[in-house]
Amino acid sequence: MKRFFRLLRFGLPYWLEWLPGVLLLAAVGVLDTFRTLLFQPIFDQVLRPDAPEGPITLGLPRSSWHFDLRMLVPHVHNAWTVVALALVISTVLKGLCDYTGTYLVNYAGFGMITDLRNHLYEATLRRSSSFFHKHATGTILSTLINDVDRVQTAVSSVIGEFLQQFFTFLVGIVFVIRLGGHLSWALLLFVPVVITSSRKIGREVRTRTRSGQDKLAEIQNIVHETVTGHRIVKAFNTEIWEILRFKNAAKRLLRANLRSVRIQSISSPLMDAIGAIAIALLLFIGRNEILHGHMTMGMFGAFIILLFKLYDPVRKFAYFYNSFQQAMGASMSIFGFLDVKDDVKEKSHAVTLKRFASAVQFENVGFSYSTDEGEHQILHNVDLEVRAGETLALVGPSGAGKSTLVNLIPRFFDVTSGRILIDGKDLRELTLSSLRRQVAQVTQETILFNDTGRNNIAYGQPDVKK
Repeated sequence: MKRFFRLLRFGLPYWLEWLPGVLLLAAVGVLDTFRTLLFQPIFDQVLRPDAPEGPITLGLPRSSWHFDLRMLVPHVHNAWTVVALALVISTVLKGLCDYTGTYLVNYAGFGMITDLRNHLYEATLRRSSSFFHKHATGTILSTLINDVDRVQTAVSSVIGEFLQQFFTFLVGIVFVIRLGGHLSWALLLFVPVVITSSRKIGREVRTRTRSGQDKLAEIQNIVHETVTGHRIVKAFNTEIWEILRFKNAAKRLLRANLRSVRIQSISSPLMDAIGAIAIALLLFIGRNEILHGHMTMGMFGAFIILLFKLYDPVRKFAYFYNSFQQAMGASMSIFGFLDVKDDVKEKSHAVTLKRFASAVQFENVGFSYSTDEGEHQILHNVDLEVRAGETLALVGPSGAGKSTLVNLIPRFFDVTSGRILIDGKDLRELTLSSLRRQVAQVTQETILFNDTGRNNIAYGQPDVKK
């Protein structure tokens, strides 16, 4: 539930859309129940030519739970005309409320997901280099795209239909209880079965969803590695090996998806079976109620149709709950990324480095990084000074720490011991932006962004003239 409330906080800026959207969808539930209740006068008066003129009642006669339809059109007394007008008007109003409410709720949902995606991308891009060393590219891409998409499906696509079905169910259950009396209490026998089965299925769906997302991230890792390293793959003639690796990963994803489908597919047949048993029982009891004059045919007809209408939301609630659990499973990775503690942090009152003028100094610098196997020391007690205008070449075998030493200057990583000074100032006392403006890098890898050649050359300096 903690992750659920964190997701809700992203929806707070859209309360002006949420509030009227929810109210309009509540009106859809009321109007849908109203249309169903019209079957009561249809059976009792409209379809009976011998029916005497009088009140066209919805609900329970001689109680506070009834309404005379003639109040809507006081100058019309024909039962068919009154019911037909009520049916058409309520259907048009329901359609308008449904369209507007669904649009507003989806607007808020998509806006919320856009903010979440932007926040996640910004947080990911601002992470230190150690974050990208610890997490494979495919895993990061899977979280940014696939996990956010899972949450989007639940929050934007499903929530509108959920609210509509929820209010239809809420209003419908009130009238089912009032119309059916003691008949409706038989439904309580099935409530524990529905709730228990839905919770068990939901928990399994959340677990299977997380497993499926992890398998999808594995596939994206393989694709990223083989596409970016395609020359290496071809040079070592390992196409068949990589194809087999991809097929095995795809097979694992298939099995994970099928396990999830097996769990989700139980919901609908289970609800069908429970609903059929409940309605069969009520038909048997209702027949006796009509024979003994406790209910009219119209009242029982409206009651049983309302019951059928309730069956649809109950069946869909299992799907909604499964979608919610899928979103909760996907959000684990999203909030896991958002909650990562950065190794490289800028101090609250950091100093701006105006311009490099004197020297770069390494004083007893050490650096190590952590893996599952433990700490790995790369640099040991490095003392070095490079003055302005000097050129220094670092020569050594692969893995000796040459690139690591250079990457410490723009604070892609922080030293684990000692300190680095620029013009006598500790790097950790400087703002990151001002420090990195003084550093130019030409990396071993050639990286071209999906943009023009001019923009790639002037990357980071958009104001440079052509």
